[in-house]
Amino acid sequence: MLRRLVAIVGATGTGKSAAALELAQRLGGEIVNADSRQVYRGMDIGTAKPTPAERRLVRHHLYDIRDPREGYSLAEYRADARAAFEAIWARGSFPWLVGGTPQYAWAILENWQVPAVPPDPGLRAALQAFADAAGPAALHARLAAVDPASAARIDPRNVRRVIRALEVYEKTGRPISAWQQKGAPDFEYLLFAIDVPRRELYRRVDERVERMFAAGLVDEVRALLDAGVPPDAPAMSSIGYAETVAFLQGRLTLADAIERTKRATHRLVRSQEQWFRRDDPRITWVRDVDDIDLQVNIFTGACTNVIRGERR
Repeated sequence: MLRRLVAIVGATGTGKSAAALELAQRLGGEIVNADSRQVYRGMDIGTAKPTPAERRLVRHHLYDIRDPREGYSLAEYRADARAAFEAIWARGSFPWLVGGTPQYAWAILENWQVPAVPPDPGLRAALQAFADAAGPAALHARLAAVDPASAARIDPRNVRRVIRALEVYEKTGRPISAWQQKGAPDFEYLLFAIDVPRRELYRRVDERVERMFAAGLVDEVRALLDAGVPPDAPAMSSIGYAETVAFLQGRLTLADAIERTKRATHRLVRSQEQWFRRDDPRITWVRDVDDIDLQVNIFTGACTNVIRGERR
């Protein structure tokens, strides 16, 4: 059984999902989600999730698998993704790993050893209360005192990730950075990123945000709240959802919510670019899906001399 995987990663708005869908129809394979928000049911417009019609064209995995009232850890994602890969390989096919959540992609490609620490709602609430009272920087300083390596990687404004790192430390007595050791993957892979200039990417992002709100993002968020999803649920911290909640609560105008969503997405793009670097020799940067076609065709066939994913 050939254990091969093709990954398309990179910043939001580069066209990863569309490229994977086109290539999977042309070359075969099944698409496995690597976006931390597309796992949630009912969060379709604001996550730019593949439509039901698109998912009928090619088999998709790990979309709509979790209620947005629930958490979903990296350890759970890694286990679910591995199960999907094994089933795909057993069918004689191969996975397309597609998404812009860097931790999801690298946890698979670098075989991270992820701590299986379940969420502690009480601890999380206490840490959130501390951040609300003292500020995100003060919470980040607490992380830096016990886990400087993680603190260096996590933006102080990303309170949710800071809380998770502190939670792992409190529960295990070890920094999350010590748990997240890399291993050798037991498969071969090709890794692509779509090259879009920053200015053009920002333009695409802004247009996409406008389309999301025009397509009914406010109604989507209202329906989630009406269904009992707490406004402070982890899923609702997603870009676009948090800003829409603030609008529905009267804390922002709609215009401000749209503008803040654009700015937050720009910050996300810059963060993603730090994880998927242009000088990383494992990543092949492409401008067009045709640049991927030939390499994948060879890779998933009999030849192995173009394999870029190394066993490390």
